[in-house]
This record gives sequence, C-alpha cells and structure tokens, in this order.
Amino acid sequence: MNAVTVQIKWLDHGRGLEPPAYATTDSTGMDIRAAVPADAPVVLEPGQRALVDTGFCMALPAGYEAQVRPRSGLAIRHGVTCLNTPGTIDADYRGEVKVILVNLGQKRFTVNRGERIAQMVIAPVTRADVSVVDTLDETSRGAGGFGSTGRS
Repeated sequence: MNAVTVQIKWLDHGRGLEPPAYATTDSTGMDIRAAVPADAPVVLEPGQRALVDTGFCMALPAGYEAQVRPRSGLAIRHGVTCLNTPGTIDADYRGEVKVILVNLGQKRFTVNRGERIAQMVIAPVTRADVSVVDTLDETSRGAGGFGSTGRS
C-alpha cells in the first residue's frame, strides 16, 4: 500500500478533536469529525442540509486529491448522508475542510462535537489532455446510456 504525507492544521474551533484517522488497518477512508460547539450541536430536521465544520485545513501533495464520502452507518441507521458526493478537495486548497450533510431520514438528527460525520479518501489524480475532434470511434454501445445496459 502506498503512503503519502498529508499535513493538517487545526483551527481554533477544531482543537481537541481527534485528527482524521483510519479505523482499521485496511480502511480506505479516514474518519473525519464534526467541529461544532459542544453546547451548540447542529440539528438536522428531515430534508434539511447543513455545512458542517471539521476544524482543520490541510495540504495534500501535488498529484493527489481528497474525496469526502458518506459514512455507511449514518446512512443506514439515520438516513444522513453527504451531498456533492464524493466531494473533491484539490491539492491547492488551503481552506477549512467542511462536509455537506443532509438528513434524508424521517427523524431529527443531531450532529454533536467530535462525531464521525464522513470519511476522506486520499487518491492519486490523472490529468487529461482534451482533444476536440469531428468524429469518435464506433462502439457496440454507441450513444446508449441511462440504463441501456441494464434491465428493460
């Protein structure tokens, strides 16, 4: 497994939280936590969304991105997931990492300080050169999309 160094910097409202970390030896994503005030948790009513602070900024190596993804436990137990998923954090971004949470469940959900709210995957990036052409090569699929290879 390849390892890269990701530098993080705590902001004042994130101090005291656990840094992003892998829960198990073979975890792909690092759990990231909510940096909401202990006395003012974020309350998500059904259908509501919120931008939740994590309390840290980071520096990724050039050629890498961070993908912010939902936690399956929050999704299945509470209907809480991330919007704009996966959210991409570019290597040159230095602002606070934030997570867009939405409550798709039927009950109010409270996000407390230090709660694991998402996972973050660090991945290499491939950049593409775009070439404008007049025609594309033919394939057996052609322009079929939106379920064209699934059940009819």
